[in-house]
Amino acid sequence: MPAGTLFIVATPIGNLGDLTPRALETLRNVAAICAEDTRRSGQLMSHFGVSTPLVALHEHNEDALALRVVERLLAGDSLALVSDAGTPLVSDPGFRLVRAARAAGIKVSPLPGACAAIAALSVAGLPSDRFTFEGFLPAKASARREQLQRLAGEARTLVFYESSHRIAESLADMRAAFGDDRPAVLARELTKLFETVLDGTLAELQAKVDADDNQRKGEFVVMVQGAPDDETAQLAEGRRVYALLNAHLPPSAAAKLAAEITGAPRKELYGGLVSKEKE
Repeated sequence: MPAGTLFIVATPIGNLGDLTPRALETLRNVAAICAEDTRRSGQLMSHFGVSTPLVALHEHNEDALALRVVERLLAGDSLALVSDAGTPLVSDPGFRLVRAARAAGIKVSPLPGACAAIAALSVAGLPSDRFTFEGFLPAKASARREQLQRLAGEARTLVFYESSHRIAESLADMRAAFGDDRPAVLARELTKLFETVLDGTLAELQAKVDADDNQRKGEFVVMVQGAPDDETAQLAEGRRVYALLNAHLPPSAAAKLAAEITGAPRKELYGGLVSKEKE
């Protein structure tokens, strides 16, 4: 008996009308659907009259379950993988299953559809020819700030996911890492009733969020324009490296080493940042 196919099926991120006809037909015809949250996916299936059995597959059981799913596929069953919303594997579990299926010679077929990151980028008005998807930032403040500092010199548009209870803190940390004047766009509740897309500088976005409680509710995509790919980016990288070294070295030594590493002007690093630290 030939092996089955593992279908990677995108589901709506809000508007149920965004489920494609091919996705719906596939979900009805596979032997089972692997879902991150069977209760949430069950509500979606019930809405569309899909009675296919659901199997829970999440970050805590994926390693063990992947082997059993591959066995079913090798035995001839075709299966689908869905996430809570959007395209599976984009900040969601599933890559271990896909890797195991491909290693076993099983066909893995994508059914494209909704993806919050791509939907947000399409309406942001920021450069989209080159971008980097960073997913969710760390929950711990120190780790989040360290990661943002590493991205300060990145020239590509940055795309982040964020939750309602951390959006204000994350915007503040982005201002500190990228500067108040860096252009950015905040997309909230895409395809849903209260969809909003705000643009401006990072300082302006934070002010809008702070002034309106509604702008701190829901699910967010934050997009930040990359650093200019010139001397400004080099200076931003130099300041990032200086900030890291200054935690362990005297300011003059940190500035000298940061300048050697990045090529940024030493005086701009030492003079500019030291004067700010004294304010």
